[in-house]
Amino acid sequence: MAILNSLISWRMKKRIHQIELFLKFPNEVQKDCLTGLLDKAKNTEWGRKYNFAEISSYNQFKERVPLQNYESIKKDVFRAKKGVKNIMWPSDIRWFAKSSGTTEDKSKFIPVSEESLFDCHYKGGKDMLSIFCNWSPETQVFTGKTMTMGGSSQMNPNIKGALIGDLSAILISNLPFWITRQQAPGNDVVLMDEWEGKIERMAVQVIKENITSVTGVPSWTQILFERILEITKAKTLNEVWPNLELYMHGGVSFDPFRARFNEIAPGLNFLETYNASEGFFGIQYEKEVSDFLLMLDYGVFYEFIPKSDWNKDNPKTCILEDVILGEKYAMIISTNAGLWRYQIGDTIEFTSIYPFRFKIVGRTKHFINVFGEELMIDNATKAINIACDKTESEINEWTAAPSFFKTGKGGAHEWLIEFEREPDNLGYFAELIDNALKSLNSDYEAKRYKDLILGMPVITSVPKRTFYKWLKSKGKLGGQNKVPRLNNSRQYLEDILKIVK
Repeated sequence: MAILNSLISWRMKKRIHQIELFLKFPNEVQKDCLTGLLDKAKNTEWGRKYNFAEISSYNQFKERVPLQNYESIKKDVFRAKKGVKNIMWPSDIRWFAKSSGTTEDKSKFIPVSEESLFDCHYKGGKDMLSIFCNWSPETQVFTGKTMTMGGSSQMNPNIKGALIGDLSAILISNLPFWITRQQAPGNDVVLMDEWEGKIERMAVQVIKENITSVTGVPSWTQILFERILEITKAKTLNEVWPNLELYMHGGVSFDPFRARFNEIAPGLNFLETYNASEGFFGIQYEKEVSDFLLMLDYGVFYEFIPKSDWNKDNPKTCILEDVILGEKYAMIISTNAGLWRYQIGDTIEFTSIYPFRFKIVGRTKHFINVFGEELMIDNATKAINIACDKTESEINEWTAAPSFFKTGKGGAHEWLIEFEREPDNLGYFAELIDNALKSLNSDYEAKRYKDLILGMPVITSVPKRTFYKWLKSKGKLGGQNKVPRLNNSRQYLEDILKIVK
């Protein structure tokens, strides 16, 4: 295994040279990407409709093709699900990633082509390991197995051999056998759709394996880790898996989970990614820098809407060469699965140019701006981290929404927090969040002036597993289902409070 580990590590490191190419020539790589996508799809229904064959510049592309969201493409997606070919992309679409993003009742079905599967999602997975090998030249991660927290899928009755389900399930189901041999447990367990039973069976089966790496969403991975420690009576995972080196994760912010993971697995390396059903977009490139490197050679062409245009009917868009540091942008993608100028709903901020590194600051629909405070997830997460550090507390899950004063003249933010380790004084914890938000967000600070518009945050501590029970009550355990962090509406917050009562 040592020789095999060395060979794989060597091959993985070679990819770094290709990454360095788009680091040096990002704009050229992106222009080539757009040209290639348009040429590939020129004879599709969309290609003929918008005359892709005659588009020779980005300006022509954005003038000819309107911005899209899921509602505008839904009819064509459902036609593709029924087996109609050559609509938005020329190759067969045999997989559809079921994505809800939050906990809404209706799911989205995102097309996954063979090109996006191999040249985007799988390429991203390989690059994660390439980057880690570059971080840790002496790694032995390939001497053992990877434990994966996968979702579930179902067969598409309209297309032979096609799958509909969580993206992770589609990826796992299509892995070659020599990779699945290095996965634990087997697909019969990993792809179970009953999450409580899955957690139990995974915990029992992986204890005796030589696990060297783990991948999965932090919330569900933590639940599995805790169960493994319960079964084994071990204090840390190092006692269970002495060769565990790497945890690869994405989907939600890792900050609320970091402290507990450090306790569970001291010395474990963390590598964060930014991927979604629509594509694989970013990877943490430097070990000590949490920002994501924008991956430019995955068959994804990027555009950006500046914050000043988010609410306009015809927003301005720009490409990489026009972005500036410190500005918040909504991300637009065109992909090798046939998504064209598609608004994925995420908002980012560039922290570096050449190379293009960024951080996720929120969702275009998930923020609190009832009182003009413009509170986004990035600010809220930082504030919570500061409060936790100063009170030596730990958080499992949280959500926040506006609370309105009975006078109708103002209100406050109400935070529901499930603590792993609760602070001694919730009032002091609220003060720390408040002060942090004032320092991070000038709009929030202005609205807090003398409590005239916005009062002190209201912190409500809820029992452990409250959010788990809420997700279960909605039939949203596992997969890509997430707790919505911020919302202008109190819908989610009131719903969760019912679980407590």
